[in-house]
Amino acid sequence: MAQPAAPELLQRRVRLDLFDPTVGHDRGRSRATLVAWYLCKWFFFLTAFPWPSRLKRRLLVMFGAEVGEGLHMKPRVNIHFPWKLRMGEHCWVGERTEILNLETVTMGSHVALAHDVYIAAAGHDITSPVMDFKNRPVVIEDGCWIATRVFIGPGVRVGHHAVAAACAVLVKDVAPYAVMGGNPAKQIGVRDIRPPGDAARDGV
Repeated sequence: MAQPAAPELLQRRVRLDLFDPTVGHDRGRSRATLVAWYLCKWFFFLTAFPWPSRLKRRLLVMFGAEVGEGLHMKPRVNIHFPWKLRMGEHCWVGERTEILNLETVTMGSHVALAHDVYIAAAGHDITSPVMDFKNRPVVIEDGCWIATRVFIGPGVRVGHHAVAAACAVLVKDVAPYAVMGGNPAKQIGVRDIRPPGDAARDGV
């Protein structure tokens, strides 16, 4: 059972009215660029209409993202700041994925994000009476599979070819080839990738 807080702690209060959004946070672009991106995002990314991934890649690059060839991006994807997004080649981004990248989100090549994934390179300091920002970059290395409704918190590095099972909550770094599950996520297995040409692959 949790112990009650000490009396002196009970006198401390959060004051959100004193929060300063400029402390610990740099948008990285002008307000005009931000407005232009929000309009573009609303029309091409947040819509359910399936605009071609090649078009979305060109728009992201136009707004400062680094995106490799072969992007496959589903509709209704919310990217906060494209100029703080780095993606390698042949990445998949599932429907309703949220990338809250107040700091940089970096994905390697051949990274697959399923539907409803939430990547948060942003947060707040719970020890601060004004809830100051506590933003940190997120890195997802080559070949990772992030299943549906996974949460990846600020400062997390997901090692290459790791797997996050559905609804996993990643708040610490993940080793390469680890299979993670749960809240908070713990290692539940090791990914064993069959060699190319194995007759067992794809149910053959």
